[in-house]
Parts: sequence; C-alpha cells; structure tokens
Amino acid sequence: MPAVSPAAPSDRDLEALKRIRDLLAGKRIALLTGAGLSTDSGIPDYRGPGSLPRSPMTYQEFVRDAASRQRYWARNHVGWSHLRHADPNPGHRAAAEMERRGLLSGVITQNVDRLHEDAGSFNVVDLHGRYDQVVCLDCGRTYSRHLLAAVLEELNPGFLEQATQSGLVEMAPDADATVEDRALISSFVVAVCPACGGTLKPDFVYFGENVPKDRVERSYAIVDDAGAMLVAGSSLTVMSGLRFVRHAAKDGKPVVIINRGETRGDDRATIKLDAGVSESLTWLAAELPPL
Repeated sequence: MPAVSPAAPSDRDLEALKRIRDLLAGKRIALLTGAGLSTDSGIPDYRGPGSLPRSPMTYQEFVRDAASRQRYWARNHVGWSHLRHADPNPGHRAAAEMERRGLLSGVITQNVDRLHEDAGSFNVVDLHGRYDQVVCLDCGRTYSRHLLAAVLEELNPGFLEQATQSGLVEMAPDADATVEDRALISSFVVAVCPACGGTLKPDFVYFGENVPKDRVERSYAIVDDAGAMLVAGSSLTVMSGLRFVRHAAKDGKPVVIINRGETRGDDRATIKLDAGVSESLTWLAAELPPL
C-alpha cells in the first residue's frame, strides 16, 4: 500500500522543531520508534488518537488454547495479505538518511513491520520481533512468512476472498485483522511446523511475553552510545520502550518525544511535541547539521 506524503509542519510545530534541532545539534541520537511512525504507510496505530479499542492476542492465550491459535492465524492470514504491501513512508526514509549521515547511534523500533530496513536503515533493533518470520515453539526453527502464506492458502483455498467478502473490519499493526464470519474462522486449517509438526507462532513478542535479552542489551548499547534520545510515534505504554527513555534521562541525556497524544515518558521529556511523526522527522533530517 502506498505511503502517504506528510504535510509540512505548522508554524507552531516549526517553532518547536527549531528548538529540538538546536537541542539535538552536535549529538548522536538514539532513535526509538513506535506505531505512530507507520500510520502514514497505512498501518494503523494501537493507541493513537482515533484508534478503536483493541484486545491483542496474549502469549498465554496463544500457547494454551488451540481455538485461539486457529482464530489468530485465520485473522493473521487476512492481515498479512494486506500489510505485506506496505511501503516505507518519508519518516522511515528520513531516519535512514539520518543514519547514513552519522547522526544516529541506531534505531530501536517497537514496530514489527520491517519498514525501517526497507527504507535503508541498517543498525536497527526490532525490539518486538518481525512479522516476516514465524518460529516453531517446539523445535525453534524459523520460516519465512511468505512461505507460510503459500502453505496457508493451499490448506485454505478461497479463504481470503470469503473473509474479505464477509467483512474485513479493521487491521492492526501486528498483521491481525478483525473478520466477522465466525463460521469461516472455525473452518480455518492451521499449519504446523514442517520439520517437527510443532506449533508455529509469528516471530514477534506478544503481550505477556518477554523481549529477548539480547535485543534489550543491544538497545541499551544504542542509548549508551548516544548523546540524546529521540522518541518518534510511541505512547511508551509498555515498559519495553519506556525503560530506555528512563535510562537516557537518568544519565542526564536530553530526551525529545514527538507523538500524537500523551505518552508515559512525558515527565522525562526535555521537549515534547504533539505532532505528526513523518513530517517532523523529515524536517529534522534536512535541518540537523553534520556532527
């Protein structure tokens, strides 16, 4: 799905962006991004203004209940068919440009959409995993989500067409989708690991699941290697991202937060800007001086 070109910053936002530029100038920046960055790519936010309430699948629910796994994979099959076509937006490209110019110590993203990598960023920690892979919970093997899509289509011929016709209500950032036809969901055939017959799960962190230790350590290293922290498009509702903001603030590093709506890190922010993320990052990428 094509990315949306952001509008130019308003006069009010422009004044705040100039203060942010002056604060960040001369410092390497640790960039933490959330779902608010990908909304211009057509991927909805979990908690942004105007977002409908959602009840994401928890890890405990997924592993203990076969019916929940069936419902999830049926909806994910529909969601994947739409979200895999998402393209990086100007905010993703701005982040890649900032990295190319040596302004970033790295990118920590809470998103699983891999759009930072598609835009050209290299030093990226996919904190919550990636939705282009699946993992077997029994043997640990990983597989391409593209490959699984073909398997699921073979197991469930015509399902995508029927699900879309029955009413695709809403997408979610983790490629989940709301499908109204319960009878259709209950007929969905779930794929198993081709190596051991075990349970397959998307290779990203569910609610109630811990972020792998190595990703946490790599993220702390990015923050420690920076002179400032910039949060773009995250409400910081979950501790997985908020801890890095607290870590930077504890070390006396400036923290800038750009997000639509309040965040749990606002009390740690040196500057907080309630504005669009793509246009803000695009402006900063063009205006920040070289180190």
